[in-house]
Amino acid sequence: MTDALSKLLQDRDWLLADGATGTNLFNMGLMSGDAPELWNVDEPEKIRALYRGAVEAGSDIFLTNSFGGNASRLKLHNAQDRVTELNRIAAELGREVADAAGRPVIVAGSVGPTGDIMEPVGTLSHAEAVEMFHEQAEGLKAGGADVLWVETISAPEEFRAAAEAFALAGMPWCGTMSFDTAGRTMMGVTASDMVQLAQGLPNPPLAFGANCGTGASDLLRTTLSFAAQGPDLPLIAKGNAGIPKYVDGHIHYDGTPELMGDYAVLARDAGARIIGGCCGTMPDHLRAMRKALETRPKGPRPTLEQIVEQIGGFSSDTDGSGENAVEAPSRNRRRRRG
Repeated sequence: MTDALSKLLQDRDWLLADGATGTNLFNMGLMSGDAPELWNVDEPEKIRALYRGAVEAGSDIFLTNSFGGNASRLKLHNAQDRVTELNRIAAELGREVADAAGRPVIVAGSVGPTGDIMEPVGTLSHAEAVEMFHEQAEGLKAGGADVLWVETISAPEEFRAAAEAFALAGMPWCGTMSFDTAGRTMMGVTASDMVQLAQGLPNPPLAFGANCGTGASDLLRTTLSFAAQGPDLPLIAKGNAGIPKYVDGHIHYDGTPELMGDYAVLARDAGARIIGGCCGTMPDHLRAMRKALETRPKGPRPTLEQIVEQIGGFSSDTDGSGENAVEAPSRNRRRRRG
């Protein structure tokens, strides 16, 4: 393949993705309940600063400020008619920053869930979901995104709809699910389910994996479960910077840069090729992750006990699927570091 991300994956053993979008924007003044995507038009310099923060910290890939940029989510802000505009500008701002980086940097068009439950459990039809994802994809494509990146998905039906929409847009893509319910997604998908899903699609992603969830330890365990299936596609690990805590009226994540450096090396050794952070991950975390990946030699695949020792306990005793069901301390029996 000739697209930019495929070329980097051919040339490099690992790539550093970006960190949090929401956490960084809240620190810039975004208020809870506001649509971050409106800042693409209203506060473009802050969005450029968001992107530059990741690039200057060493990220090879950053995601655009378009996670909630589909018609269903934007309707909550009476902006459902601005899907193409807001996604196009999100990607255009990213293109500016990437092209000024002086090295290859991938602009990944972020596509989050629709926010609706798909049939047969809910009311959103496959055709409607494809239409929503396709509209968003075309906006990101028009703005110059190198690749589309669907993330934080829970339902296999929604993952399939996004894949179909991206094929209609003629764009390469990556996809991650959030395994936040004892190692499964909210809709019950296991790590092995996702491997089969991603590799069985008519237009498989360039890479797939997990993001967000309940902490870096759990995400590493999921990455081990992916790798145990022997997938043909590169793996993505994008874990939160520790565990969220409510302090002085705000949510803070307790993961230090040192801990996220350890996490990045463990993710690489567990089999991930694209490694980044999710909620709570700031430029300082990314710098520590980049340094750790560059300076620490590749090691053997980590055990669950090593993950617990370095990163902290898991949120549940197993990942919910029978995979990697080695007894390892959960958080209620071992304090986290950081």
